[in-house]
This record gives sequence, C-alpha cells and structure tokens, in this order.
Amino acid sequence: MSATWTQEKILALAPDASSAKNGKALATSCKWSSLGYNDTAVWGECQGSGKNPYLTQIDLTEPAFKCSCPSRKFPCKHGIGLFLLLVSEKELFTQSAPQQWVYDWLEARSHKQTKKEKEKVNIEKNAVNKEINPNALRAVKRLNKVTAGMQDLEVWLRDLVSNGLAAAQEQPLSFWDDAAARLVDAQAPGVARLVREMGSISHSGVGWQERLLSQLGRVYLLIQAFKHLDNLTTPVQADIRTQIGFSQSQQELSTQPGINDSWLILGQSLTEEDRLKTQRIWLCGKQTQQKALILNFAHGSQPLDTSLVPGSCIDGELVFFESAYPLRAIVKTRQDAVTQMDGMPGYSNISNMMQEYSQALASNPWIEKFPICVSKVIPIKQNYNWFIRDEDKRLLTLKSRFNHNWQLLALSGGYPFDIFGEWDGEYFLPLSVWVENRPIQF
Repeated sequence: MSATWTQEKILALAPDASSAKNGKALATSCKWSSLGYNDTAVWGECQGSGKNPYLTQIDLTEPAFKCSCPSRKFPCKHGIGLFLLLVSEKELFTQSAPQQWVYDWLEARSHKQTKKEKEKVNIEKNAVNKEINPNALRAVKRLNKVTAGMQDLEVWLRDLVSNGLAAAQEQPLSFWDDAAARLVDAQAPGVARLVREMGSISHSGVGWQERLLSQLGRVYLLIQAFKHLDNLTTPVQADIRTQIGFSQSQQELSTQPGINDSWLILGQSLTEEDRLKTQRIWLCGKQTQQKALILNFAHGSQPLDTSLVPGSCIDGELVFFESAYPLRAIVKTRQDAVTQMDGMPGYSNISNMMQEYSQALASNPWIEKFPICVSKVIPIKQNYNWFIRDEDKRLLTLKSRFNHNWQLLALSGGYPFDIFGEWDGEYFLPLSVWVENRPIQF
C-alpha cells in the first residue's frame, strides 16, 4: 500500500484545500476509536461532534469512499484522514474480515459494478450485431444514466433526512440546486424540479416542515417505485416515467382512439419561469364528466394556443396520456362550431371533492394540480387569509398569489356561487366562477 499510495497522491484526491488540511489533521490514531483493513478495503470509526462516531470506509480497488458524516464532499476529510493514516501507520490497523456495515457497502458496490458491466457488454454486443436501432440504444443509455442518478439521489435523500429537517433549512439554495443539477445530468429533469423546489419550501414560512416532509415523501416514493418499475402495471409505469422526465410522443398518441364528448372549457392558468411559459387549460366532458388538461409550453416570445377559450364548449375527440389517473390529453379532432357554457358541473360540497381527490392520489400520488368545481360556496376573509366556504361550513384556503379576492367577494355579494380552480392539496387557486348564468374568468 505505502509503495503505491503516497501522502501527495492522497491529498491530490481532496476536493479542495480545506478538505486536504482537515484530512491531515485527522490522520492521527487519537481521532479513531477503531481501525481495520483487508486486501481490498480499509475502515474506521472517527469520533466527531455528535454522539455516534462517523463510519468511514474506503474501497482500495478504485479507490472509492463512503462516510456517514453529513459532508457532501467526496472524499470527505474523514476519508482523506483515514487513507493518510493507513499509508503512514499501517501497524495501527487490524487485519480482519470487514465489519457488517463495511461488508454491506462493498457487496452493494460489487453488485452495481457487475450489473453495469453486463449492461455495457449487452449494449456493445447488440450494437455490433445491429440488433438494436440507434433510438433504442439511446433509450437504454438514458435508462442507465437515470438509474445511476436515482441511486445517488437515494443516498443524498437518506443523508438529508438523517441530519434532520432543521439542518436542511439551514442549507443555502445552492445545496438544492447542485443536487438538482446532478439529476439533470442524469437525464431526470422531472425529479430535478422536485428537488429544486425543496429549497424554496424550506423557507416558505409557517408549516414548512410538513410541506418539505411531504415533498421528500413523494420523491422517496418515486425512487422506490422506479426500482420496481418492471413489476408495476403499465399505467403506473407511465406515471413514474412522466415524473422522472420521460415524455410520451404526442404524434403516437394522436393515432390512438380517444373520447368523444362536448367539452366544457372551464378555465386556464398561466405561469412563467426562466422565460418558459406554461399554459394549463382545463376541460370537462358534459356527458362523461371526464376531466382533461391541455398543457402547452412557449419559450420567450413564442405564442400560446388561443383556440380553446375558457367559458366556451366544443365538440371533439380527446386522447389521454397513459396514466393510472388520466388527466392530461391532446385534442385529436374538433368541430368548428363553438357554443357557450350552459352551466358549471361541480361537487355538491368540499367533502365530496376531498373524497375524489383522495381516490385520485391513491391511483397517482404525484398529482400536483387537481381540477375542482364546487357548487354553492361563498368567499370569506378571516384575519389575513381568504377562503371559500360551502354550505357545510367546510373551508378551502385560497392561494396567496390569487389577486382577485375582493372581486370574488363582489361577484358573490354574499350569495353562493359555483367556482372552478386548481387544488394542490393545501391551497385552492380560483380560475373561474359561474354567476348569473354566465362564466367569469380570472
């Protein structure tokens, strides 16, 4: 070992100067409560500021490092210190079989490496034999990158939770952006967005703990579901792939049969981030009561679709993206005739709405925006918050970015009306109301 690795070579592995300096300070026996090694690995327990020592281990075949400390640097100062101590004072280490926590890590690495090698051989073999077309080859390569990215994300997520939510709140936005950037590199942009949102959630005011924990739960569920993707039903697989960032071909979708109905265009919302505009248009079939979301994107000065006017009704055929709870759709065909809405279908009360929302989440737990129409509600203000209240006195809190609260109150005049909007599980964003037999959009 000492002939192959020198202090200079080990310090060159440090991610920055401070890690190298702190690693040198840890290369002393008084910092370690136990030290062990064998032909392929070295491990030790280093007492830090916490109750339990940090478990540090090195796979000498690469080398590769792992440590239970909260540092996101690779290798961390403990790994550097352990490696330096090994080459300078190897007699301090006990040669033995690895402890269980070391053995488990080495086994996982061996299994992962074997799997990668098999996948690489299969890809190369198929490519040489021309048994796989270029598109399929790209798909396999992307799947491998996503798999590696999700595995790294799980480790990152476990470390985050083990350090506590209070520690997570103290992290700068760059901490979340860096993790999201690694997922973008792994071609999982959907998960990257979920991770990036955690940074703003942790500074979102009262109740941030519950909101952050909920987001963490959704991401962890996605990781576990992706692990067992092949064992799930095709619609659930589609939801998982969509959340990760895989797209379904709209061209292929347009060749499939859809649902014919008279479609009420209930409302639309528009958001913009980094010059990318996202338009969400919500429809509902008069006969089928099927809800549908038409999702459009435009960058910079590009125009958005203006053919679906909220408050109107069209006859047409919609084809839905595959999902365990289908919502997103495309308009396959439509008639030229456009009529006005003659009513707004809705839940009789908030309790019924919540019941269907729960059923939707049971089918697809990653639904972020859920369309709801609620009949006979009244807008009210309590303290500094706005709500809608049904006849059973149940409340829905309005989203803070909704800027038409007083207009909503004026339209009501103290009398119940029907309302449509988006529900995110915590807040309701009104998009339209039905007043005096006509729709009004916000």
